[in-house]
Amino acid sequence: MPGEHDMTASGAAAAVRSGEVSAEELLAALLDRSALLEPQLGLWATLDGDYAMAQARERDGQIAAGRPPGPLCGVPVGVKDIYDTAGLLTAHGSPLFAGNVPARDAASVERLKRAGAVIMGKTVTTEFACGDPPATRNPWRADRTPGGSSTGSAVGTAARVFPLALGSQTAGSVLRPAAYNAVVGLKPTMGRISRRGVMPVSWSVDTLGTFTRTVADAALALSVLSGNDPEDPFCLNSPPTAISPRVPSAGGLRLGLLRTFFLERSDPDASRCAERVAEMLEAEGARVEELTPDLGIDALQAAHRTVMNVGAAAVHERLFAQHPDAYSPDVRRTVEIGLLTPSVTYMQAERLRRSFRRKLLAAIAPYDAVLTTTTREAGAPGTATTGDPRWQAPMTTAGLPAVSLPAELSTDGMPMGVQVIAGPMCDERLLAIAGWIESVIGFDHSPPLDLAHRPSR
Repeated sequence: MPGEHDMTASGAAAAVRSGEVSAEELLAALLDRSALLEPQLGLWATLDGDYAMAQARERDGQIAAGRPPGPLCGVPVGVKDIYDTAGLLTAHGSPLFAGNVPARDAASVERLKRAGAVIMGKTVTTEFACGDPPATRNPWRADRTPGGSSTGSAVGTAARVFPLALGSQTAGSVLRPAAYNAVVGLKPTMGRISRRGVMPVSWSVDTLGTFTRTVADAALALSVLSGNDPEDPFCLNSPPTAISPRVPSAGGLRLGLLRTFFLERSDPDASRCAERVAEMLEAEGARVEELTPDLGIDALQAAHRTVMNVGAAAVHERLFAQHPDAYSPDVRRTVEIGLLTPSVTYMQAERLRRSFRRKLLAAIAPYDAVLTTTTREAGAPGTATTGDPRWQAPMTTAGLPAVSLPAELSTDGMPMGVQVIAGPMCDERLLAIAGWIESVIGFDHSPPLDLAHRPSR
């Protein structure tokens, strides 16, 4: 049996169900690892060991009593600090919510608990899930950004503090930190996961997602989290996503390699990484064709930003009017621009988004999935930024499911990712193909963490 910290979510749940390890033992091991690494990483917004341990003991009691343990039984989960957690501080990364303890869980947290998961704690988010860089450090190199806004969730998954975490993406806040930290980031079809109980950035584009270390775990998590929620008017009226099987053979698989904007403007090493992956897939029998559609992505990026600004202004208008100086620079700028944006400009931006979606859907329609770079950069940039969201935002604004997979290390040892995209509501197919691509790539690197100083017990 691998060490507890190396267990995937699927593996941990199986070990707890079989009695190889108890939920309490698993959590204790990960709490020890957290105590060891937290001074280096700063990934937690709130960590309450007693809160988490009470859940773990409850899971062990359920198993002892012979009650069905659930597909995530005993699996510790990190939750981005914009999700409501009953009885646990939810500050949204802002001093304005420093004492906020919700009475009710977000819908997704409720579903995790029903599946037997253990909510380990709240992970660092940039303030209100916007762009101001947090103090959290990248486990690969402390002088590089871990990305944002789902910062702590990506870092904790990469550092093996937990095997599964929740994030959100309004532009690129799942896929980008997943690439920078070398984990699997899933942004499903917009609306597959209920947003009830999650602090919004902009309702028109917010999408919830996950961080795991394998595609199989991403599929398992989505099977738990997806499904209709009558309390969320934006949630799709669709059944839960089934756990995706792996593609048994690449024969007949038709993939697109999207060059327009993505490979054309990425750093050369990032582009070559995606090209090498495409060559590997071709060698395994897939048919890969280059795509260069005229998508008008520069105009789309401006439209997406306009929608985000106006959405954020609508969310924060009253609170911002009362406490403008309590907002960090990026959030303040976003809200102020949104408040000044004319309604005609906003409507034009929404029309442009819909036009782009039609063009993108037409371009990818002939393919089982489309491959491109996850990020512009060949490895995470410095800590003054959370990275460039323009390489992930087009899929967010179009509402399409996308997965970021770790692919290889750059010349200076930083992880690079590839982005795999499919049509709306094709999440299961996307995950099946991504699982096959993951197996072909065979990425097996871990962050070079300093484990020399052990905590006192």
